[in-house]
Amino acid sequence: MKIKTFLTFVGDQCGKANEALQFYTSVFPNSEIKDIIKFKEGEPGGTPELIKYAVFTLNGVEYAISENNYNHAWSITPGVSFYIDCETKEEVDALFEALSDGGQVMIPLGNYSNDNYGFGKWFGWCADRFGVSWQLNLTG
Repeated sequence: MKIKTFLTFVGDQCGKANEALQFYTSVFPNSEIKDIIKFKEGEPGGTPELIKYAVFTLNGVEYAISENNYNHAWSITPGVSFYIDCETKEEVDALFEALSDGGQVMIPLGNYSNDNYGFGKWFGWCADRFGVSWQLNLTG
């Protein structure tokens, strides 16, 4: 059995999956786009420029992404996020800056080890410009 996170870009995010793939694989080391399958002309759910299914890795971990133009009643939610443990403050700062650019800061970078969050000594939570949520934590 193999489990991987699957991102679905719909609504306002439909048409941005390729941009997201390029961005994510440029931000994280040891990352690559492994496979992209696009919709065929006339195929339900998409057009030839949209990604039907793609597989990519971020720091060696495999993920999948898709987009479609169906009228879904849902979209990406910050209630589900990528939680990243970083070894240095500089790594947290650089990732937070890149990922929050054009997005939304939900919890600014700071030391939250002594409050109700109970996280590490340097932590931040943001959503990127695609609406995907990221929690960055210093463990080192």
